[in-house]
Amino acid sequence: YENKKNNLTVNQLKSQSPYKPNLDDLFSLYNFVIKNKRTTILEFGSGWSTLIFTIALNELKNRYSKKIKTLRRNNPFELFVVDNEKKFLNITKNRIKKYFNGKCPIKINYLYSEVNMTSFNGRIATEYLNLPKCSPDFIYLDAPDQFNIKKSLNGFNLDHLDLVPMSCDILKIEHFLNPQTIIIIDGRRSNAQFIKKNFQLNWKYKYL
Repeated sequence: YENKKNNLTVNQLKSQSPYKPNLDDLFSLYNFVIKNKRTTILEFGSGWSTLIFTIALNELKNRYSKKIKTLRRNNPFELFVVDNEKKFLNITKNRIKKYFNGKCPIKINYLYSEVNMTSFNGRIATEYLNLPKCSPDFIYLDAPDQFNIKKSLNGFNLDHLDLVPMSCDILKIEHFLNPQTIIIIDGRRSNAQFIKKNFQLNWKYKYL
């Protein structure tokens, strides 16, 4: 049923209901986590991907819970989710509870945070006011929604159908990230270029 929902048109973009799941994308995310043996995931935005990450981390937990004790990982097999939409956070929570019959097998840390207009290196961007305290080895960027950004900067805000998301949150924590951290940006090509050009460390980049 969920997979039969209609996609938004190019000039619609605003949605009051969850997006339909893209099964190919979700399976790709699952494989990224499993094959690279990720331990701690930071997800910007919540949705079907949150369920997939939960399933993947649970599988890794069952396989490697004993071996990980030798690593410096203090949030093993935990998922951190930050979102600026309380409605979609609640939908995600309920979906996961339903899937696991009310007993989620891993620890999920949900964080609601507003998003403001800001600047990074003199360039206009957006930032979450609160970030979870964690050291992820996998980051998934699929938020925030550009139509729920608070305030303006120099009279400029992203609440316009011709504009695109431009998050700078990953740039702010770059030097805290461990080597071999994987970052996946879903769509958001302009935002990906913005992040790539403002990184200070030598990251490998691949466009899929």
